[in-house]
Amino acid sequence: MAIGNFTLSYMLFTILHFCQFVLAIAVCALYGVELDRARKANVSGDSKWIYAEVVGGLSALTALLYCIPYILRFAAIWVWNLVLFILWIVLFGIFGKMYINENPEGNHDIVRMRSAVWVVLANAILWLVSFIANLTYWWMHKERRSRFTSRAKV
Repeated sequence: MAIGNFTLSYMLFTILHFCQFVLAIAVCALYGVELDRARKANVSGDSKWIYAEVVGGLSALTALLYCIPYILRFAAIWVWNLVLFILWIVLFGIFGKMYINENPEGNHDIVRMRSAVWVVLANAILWLVSFIANLTYWWMHKERRSRFTSRAKV
């Protein structure tokens, strides 16, 4: 099934990448509050929050790039998705350990950070789905003949 020149798989990948982009921007906003608070107090930002911003920024940029038609046909796309999944899981581990069992006791900052941890997990799951889907797509559509002569079947 195709809508215009785009196939159903392309449309599903686009929806997936849009969700990844939205969640990455949300993570940047949620963790950026703490970095802004540190900046206003003339304190250097904690490396954990900087790591969260870097992972969120890389993911948002990657999700935007993946919406460009035909960019998903590169063979190493699934490897980068695996790297991003690992980065998100590490981020979940760092902040999950800090905030999941924390009792907020009415502190809205802790409530916000606990919510941010679950957004991080949701994004990690989306990158895992993207990794599996891209690996499957690559495996199903890889060239069946040699790249140089196109004569030998691989």
